[in-house]
Amino acid sequence: MAEQLLSGIKVVECGDMISAAYTGKLLADFGADVIKVEDPSGDSARQRGPFPGDTPHAEKSGLFLYLNANKQGVTLNLRESKGQAVLQSLCAQADILLHNYSPRDMGGLGLDYAKLSQINPGLIMTSISYFGQTGPHRDYNAYDLTASNAGGWAYISPGASDYPDLPPLKAFGHQSDFQGGVHAGVATLGAYYHKCITGEGQHLDVAMTDAVMSLISFAINRYLINGSEPQLLGNRSATMQTTTDVYETADGYINISVFTDHLITPLCRGLGRPEWAEQERYQSEQSRVKNRLEIYEELKDLIKTRPTDQWLETLRAEGVPAAPVLTVPQALKEAQVGRRDILRTLPAPDGIEGNITIPGLGFMASEGTPATDIPPPTLGQHTGEILAEFGYNAEAIAALR
Repeated sequence: MAEQLLSGIKVVECGDMISAAYTGKLLADFGADVIKVEDPSGDSARQRGPFPGDTPHAEKSGLFLYLNANKQGVTLNLRESKGQAVLQSLCAQADILLHNYSPRDMGGLGLDYAKLSQINPGLIMTSISYFGQTGPHRDYNAYDLTASNAGGWAYISPGASDYPDLPPLKAFGHQSDFQGGVHAGVATLGAYYHKCITGEGQHLDVAMTDAVMSLISFAINRYLINGSEPQLLGNRSATMQTTTDVYETADGYINISVFTDHLITPLCRGLGRPEWAEQERYQSEQSRVKNRLEIYEELKDLIKTRPTDQWLETLRAEGVPAAPVLTVPQALKEAQVGRRDILRTLPAPDGIEGNITIPGLGFMASEGTPATDIPPPTLGQHTGEILAEFGYNAEAIAALR
């Protein structure tokens, strides 16, 4: 791989499913040398799919392929002392150790920072869990749904909501896990910068429920500052302005986001109703909130008369933030996606025919832009190679197997 922003950084990643693997992906796509440690039975993500033709296959899971490209893969039984000894050998030469095992299981798997830091004082160990290393919930079993609900995110997420009696909804996919991975990535790079200056490693404690709460900080701030309990806002703003909403058009849906007074005149021009901007009910945020139901009905009836593309043309020409509500296939066909090279195609893992296409990362760099070039490892693909690199001879490797 060409020189990238994190070239030369050595990372060991342990765990299962998403959060640690996504942190490892972020680092690997920027060029870090990531060794993925799996249990001999394999990461559970290998069984989750989606699979081509809906036929389960441990080397064809779309979730695993996405999370683990650009990594090398080894298998270790961390429940055995010999497996823990190998992990110590890897960590002795690593900059970073990532994992998402529960705090109650860490000691039994050899994930003891006090011991590992004696072997490598510069080691950064990032522990990702649902409730963190401290507090009365630290040992509870949890999943993505647990963090989404316990962090308050699900309660404020059931659509726009014209139906406030609907039960809470979570965001699509494993978003709590992914957000835990993002927070872990930021924290890990901050700790690595500190290590570059001081030579000191440290133990980072990332709780996915904390990450969820940081995501809804606007809702939390409203409660902390003025005691206003957040409601089911969905597509609408916290002030419930109906100039910010999703509207049905003649052939689909469109989102219009007008929060500030200076966009009201352009909005009304784009809607073909410039006279509305002169009406008192449109001229201030307070008036728009007070008259929100009447305004909403007015906009709803008007916007339904024309197709989405026509509204986008007139509204965007006026500088009004507006977007079509696209399905996933529609979004992937947008010219913007092709221009920014969001999709990446790479060879399938060893023994699997064809190529695979996966989403890339959501950012670019003028130098060292992240790349996804190497297929994810098959189960245990690099075990012998990695152990030999770390000083194990062929006889020792055979004995470990």
